[in-house]
Amino acid sequence: MLEAVNHSEKLLVSELKNGNEKAFRQLFDLYHQDIYGYSISLLKSKEAAEENVQDVFMKVWLNRESLNIEQSFKAYIFTIARNQAFNVLNKAANEIILKEAVFYESQKTHEYGDYTIREADCKKLQKQAIKQLPPKRRQIFKMSRKKGMSYEEISNELGISINTVRNQMSKALESMRGFFQLHDEII
Repeated sequence: MLEAVNHSEKLLVSELKNGNEKAFRQLFDLYHQDIYGYSISLLKSKEAAEENVQDVFMKVWLNRESLNIEQSFKAYIFTIARNQAFNVLNKAANEIILKEAVFYESQKTHEYGDYTIREADCKKLQKQAIKQLPPKRRQIFKMSRKKGMSYEEISNELGISINTVRNQMSKALESMRGFFQLHDEII
């Protein structure tokens, strides 16, 4: 039984090397749940795990011509999933350390009163940035950031696809970044 699975996996990998999209789809269908479960165990986030699965299979597709048929495909994709998850975790840890360092420096160099005024300005600016979003995008943003809902939960509640939620969040964040850059002098 195991030998038959290994043989069919090798055939699919061989077909994938030649650019066969059906073989790719079969391998995706065969392993995406396992990769998702593994990713969620490392990243502790549904969205991050979903992104990791997409990134793993994107990497497989982009590097399909260099796949080794004799190597275990399952071991190969789990290795990619692990490495990418660790990269995400390292990046997140570095961002937290950087934010703490910046916060610590700002506390040292500014009087408390000045800090609270700037914090109030930032909150006001954030509210303005959210208000300027289109209604549906604003709703999705608030559900994600204010209520802490996952993309999947938002998707289910609003009856839209997860991709739509992801795209709307991406556009909302991009729009808000632009808004903050225009009002840079306040911050």
